[in-house]
Amino acid sequence: MNIGYFGDGPWSHEALKKILLTEDCFVKFIVPRYVNPDINLKKIAKENNIDFFSVKEINSSKTIKKINSYNCDLLISMSFDQIIKKKLINLTSKGFINCHAGALPFYRGRNVLNWALINDEKYFGITVHYIDEGIDTGDIILQEKFRITDMDDYASLLKTAYFNCSKLLLKSINLIKSNKVKRKPQVKIDPIGSYFKKRTHGDEYISWDWTSRQIFNFIRSITYPGPIARARIYDKEVFFVKSKLVKNFKTFNNPTGSILKITKEEILIKTIDSVIQINDYHFNHNERFDIKVNDTFY
Repeated sequence: MNIGYFGDGPWSHEALKKILLTEDCFVKFIVPRYVNPDINLKKIAKENNIDFFSVKEINSSKTIKKINSYNCDLLISMSFDQIIKKKLINLTSKGFINCHAGALPFYRGRNVLNWALINDEKYFGITVHYIDEGIDTGDIILQEKFRITDMDDYASLLKTAYFNCSKLLLKSINLIKSNKVKRKPQVKIDPIGSYFKKRTHGDEYISWDWTSRQIFNFIRSITYPGPIARARIYDKEVFFVKSKLVKNFKTFNNPTGSILKITKEEILIKTIDSVIQINDYHFNHNERFDIKVNDTFY
């Protein structure tokens, strides 16, 4: 089976390595994202004598003609960032598939691992599906769910997703190759589903009117390698990398965001319902300034 591969980042590296080791699967070309093409994908392509090229308009007639010249049976997207349209979707005999780190039809869209943590989900999903003209709406090939505990954060979910996306994609390829796919329309799971927007610059700020649980989830949802949660004090930023929920801590009439305790190792901050313990924090650009008890974040 001849395969055309579109991808970016660690998701695509792991999956591509597995595909290249699969009997009777031949990757004919690799297309990275147009902006900042993945140098690791380029390296893998060079090592395996695979054509590597980027395109600004994936659905242009010129691009489709070029892709068609490779006589691929299957096209695969793994963290590719352009919307695929009908002509390209229908170009090959076995279709165009995608691996998505969300339990479709829920958590369509972008940054879904971040959103799963923000929303206090107990599980997140990985779905391999056919691409159609919607966004993450095509028929499901395979789907698995993975538990989220309070020990998890963005980095740990990414690690789980990197490994299991590639694993589930390979299973799907083998089903397609042997004509054993049982397509599952997403409307049979839920007629509406849900969609989440891309997180953008300015979304990193904590609201101190949130509950401690909400702040805990927010901090872990965008910690490394994310942009890091933050708050302002004295018109300066403090970055919160890791936090912990505190039980049975009595507070009185302290305003939300006020510092109740501070050491080099931790800060206790008043929330709308209790307190949050910040276990790892730093200042902007390694600057240092004094903050003390009763100072208030905003």
